[in-house]
Amino acid sequence: MAILEVVLLTVGSIFLLLFLAGLFVLHKYNVIYQFFHPVTAVFAADAVARMTGTIGAAVVTAGPGLTNTITAVKNAQMAESPVLLMGGAAVTLLKGRGALQDIDQMSLFRPLCKYCAAAQTVRDIVPILKEAINIAQSDTPGPVFVEFPIDVLYDYQNVVIGMGMNSPKGGFMSKVVNMYTDTHIGNIFAGAFEKRDYSPLPVHRPMASPSQVQQAVELISRAKKPVIVLGSQATLPPTPVDELRKALEAMGIPCFLGGMTRGMLGRNSPLHIRQKRRDALKEADVVILGGAVPDFRLNYGRVLSRRSKIIAVNRNKNQLLLNAGVMWNPTLAVQADVGSFLVEVSKGVAGYSCSQDWIQTLRARDAEKETANLKKAEDKVNHFLNPLKVLYQVEEVMDEESIIVADGGDFVGSAAYILRPRGPLKWLDPGAFGTLGVGGGFALGAKLCRPDCEVWIIYGDGTLGYSVAEFDTFNRHKIPVIAVVGNDACWTQIVRDQEKMFHTRVACDLTFCDYDKVAEGYGGTGYKLSEETAEDIKATFMKAKEDCKNGKPALVNCLIGKTDFREGSLSV
Repeated sequence: MAILEVVLLTVGSIFLLLFLAGLFVLHKYNVIYQFFHPVTAVFAADAVARMTGTIGAAVVTAGPGLTNTITAVKNAQMAESPVLLMGGAAVTLLKGRGALQDIDQMSLFRPLCKYCAAAQTVRDIVPILKEAINIAQSDTPGPVFVEFPIDVLYDYQNVVIGMGMNSPKGGFMSKVVNMYTDTHIGNIFAGAFEKRDYSPLPVHRPMASPSQVQQAVELISRAKKPVIVLGSQATLPPTPVDELRKALEAMGIPCFLGGMTRGMLGRNSPLHIRQKRRDALKEADVVILGGAVPDFRLNYGRVLSRRSKIIAVNRNKNQLLLNAGVMWNPTLAVQADVGSFLVEVSKGVAGYSCSQDWIQTLRARDAEKETANLKKAEDKVNHFLNPLKVLYQVEEVMDEESIIVADGGDFVGSAAYILRPRGPLKWLDPGAFGTLGVGGGFALGAKLCRPDCEVWIIYGDGTLGYSVAEFDTFNRHKIPVIAVVGNDACWTQIVRDQEKMFHTRVACDLTFCDYDKVAEGYGGTGYKLSEETAEDIKATFMKAKEDCKNGKPALVNCLIGKTDFREGSLSV
């Protein structure tokens, strides 16, 4: 069944649920999940979109239900995720007259979405959703919003009753109002049962020209020290991630992987360079920015050497040339699909061999940094557990089919250095917006897409509060996940620099809460790790894995101390 058909069937059968907190709809499995918070529904839809390459859909109630999703919609926009948000609205005749939850929802979502529309009649639903789904996936993907007034969702008889037309009594004015209302309702349902074309519209994706591919091939063919920097956009359709992976391995060029491309080359690929990216970029003679953007993550382009030949590829022209001419200059700028471009380039450079000395230099730096990290994991901390030691234990016990969801600041920043995603599409983080609170929704979306995989949420203690209530959702819908909380009772990523700059910790300290008991209260299992149980770290994680296999969500509350591992890592 086509995606549009399933979305419509779902909406048509659950319109009453628009008044609940929020729903997550996934077409592939034709299922519905109800969350505590509407924002989590959109985060889940975002995760589904990233992992499947198709539409993730969320349905929420009008007014506050929709305003509560704004952060997640903006996150999807910046992460370039094709998300369909469907929201309720007041009865069409009562718009602007003070109805419950009636606000100008379109004005809120137009700056965030590629497309916004309201289905004013039943016959509008199919063409509007077809267009919305098409636009969400075309060019640079992003979120779209469709508003459904109540009277468009209910059946004819209930709408008539709801409009107060079931009584024939009344004076002349009442009859005039009834006549007007009857005409209005008739228009809403006119053509409602005519046969519709549900087939999806063709998705447009920008592709590189043969001459652009050839230019890139010539630049790479002459390179001695090339480097590829991949961003999440490289995982977008139409190129399957496994096909892109083969292309990267065929080229043999060392790669730095970010966002959704983490794990693209597997856990221990000799081409995946994890450490000292800044040094490599300064020395490289050719740099391919495949969906990677010279924003704060690349120090606004300052890390790129003006001596390097830079090939930039991005679907979005603004992102393609961000900060160009000021901090860096592309030798070749290609507005095109990243995955398709790299596959074509790999064919053109067949037989090319990157300098093995260059690869060995980068690998040696990697090994040096990894050794230093392992040593730092054994350092004594001020109290409780060394966070790096905790993360290395997580890395050791994770299954090969594990999916990692990153939701936090300092603890998650450390995890990005320690944890190794096992394969493509097995790392989920918010993306460029740096949104806190994605954990619950991302985890459920990931588990639904890959039901046989372990899903691990790496939480900071600050960000856990955003979605810990979704442990009830996990338990209620039998969605077992494992949450690891780095609990240092502080917004550590903030306080580290705040204290140096302003000599105060104001608004940064938290408390060592019993998050394990919170998880138990929501129906999951909870474990606490501290210095008294330091010898049981691995055993505790194994217990959490066993709970997961038995269908129970588990949370491990890890009390951790301070380290200087990420000193000076503030991003602005």
